[in-house]
Amino acid sequence: MTDDDIRPAVAADVRAVKAVTDAAYRHYIERIGRAPVPMEADHAANVAEGKVFVTGEPVIGLVVLEVHEDHLFLDSIAVHPDAHGRGVGRRLLHFVDARARALGLPEVRLCTNALMWENQKIYPRYGYEVVERRVEGPYDRIHYRKRLG
Repeated sequence: MTDDDIRPAVAADVRAVKAVTDAAYRHYIERIGRAPVPMEADHAANVAEGKVFVTGEPVIGLVVLEVHEDHLFLDSIAVHPDAHGRGVGRRLLHFVDARARALGLPEVRLCTNALMWENQKIYPRYGYEVVERRVEGPYDRIHYRKRLG
């Protein structure tokens, strides 16, 4: 699988986007005491707005991206648990970097729930640094950035 296998999601993908997101985040509900934000997203609207990129046939992974003036925000990344260990997440993260560069943006930003400690081990391995930790409503979040060179 290459970045060429990562494509913009279309309306026909909405059901799969929801299914993969739910499967990827479901195990966090008990830990954080509520559904993670990506599970409650308006997937149809995100797809219609061109924010969602998927990989696999059927879809096994996806990213939700928001373009800002000075950065690309990685709103969500999800890999179906059945596809773990196959490099899908790594390819998606490389795609995000390439997308930011193609858009002429100098960095990628993201945040993760502080109770999703697995992510705190993953993101630094891909060049992300912690910017801050702050509580936003019911969520304790760690904010990261990756400066692109």
